[in-house]
Amino acid sequence: MRLRPLVALIFLVGSGSAAAADLVVSAASSLTDAFQAVGKAYEAKHPGTHVVLNFAASDVLLRQIASGAPADVFASADETAMDKAVAAKAVDPASRQDFASNRLVLIVPKGGKLRVTSPVDLKADTVKRVAYGDPASVPVGRYTKAALEQQGLWDVISAKGVLAQNVRQSLDYVARGEVDAGFVFATDATIMKDKVEVAATVPTPKPITYPIAVVVDSKQAKEAASFEAFVQSPEGRGILAGFGFQAP
Repeated sequence: MRLRPLVALIFLVGSGSAAAADLVVSAASSLTDAFQAVGKAYEAKHPGTHVVLNFAASDVLLRQIASGAPADVFASADETAMDKAVAAKAVDPASRQDFASNRLVLIVPKGGKLRVTSPVDLKADTVKRVAYGDPASVPVGRYTKAALEQQGLWDVISAKGVLAQNVRQSLDYVARGEVDAGFVFATDATIMKDKVEVAATVPTPKPITYPIAVVVDSKQAKEAASFEAFVQSPEGRGILAGFGFQAP
């Protein structure tokens, strides 16, 4: 079966393309729906600001920023990506704060015939393909690898692995039935309840936390800090909670 690649997602909140006066927010793919809502709410409170949202795997976003792509705010899906951003001097470490948390879940196609209720079930010969983010560049992949290594399952399951470019691609593979199971964040699974089922919540060695920071080269550092503060405000936290994100 040929797996169709899902390109990095770029959504614009409002209209038009990125310009000098735009506030560009580069955020992890799993934040797509929540940050679209956050961006609209922020614009409502700041009529003169146009928020441009750029979504992709966290490490991909970091490479874009390090290469000079316009960005004012960076929000990643794990601490590793943000650690890399700090080491690369791409973000202001003083502005770094955790703003949300998530959970790792194992999902299967809705109505599937295979019995999968835990990662252990993925060892069965009947399970041929398992989707998860590439651990080399995708936070959900790193969480998945660490969780499976902790359970002594990584070697056998990774042999069936179908690497995804971001968490939404892993979700898409499962939703289309192109794989037998996949690992995504709990918040991602909720957006396709009609096509996927959560088979199990998977414990991770480290909590799944989302950090945010102002990009060093931002020409709108004050506005970027304002957006970051809004994300962590009661209104911002409320919007995130509506999409299943928990407090950090």
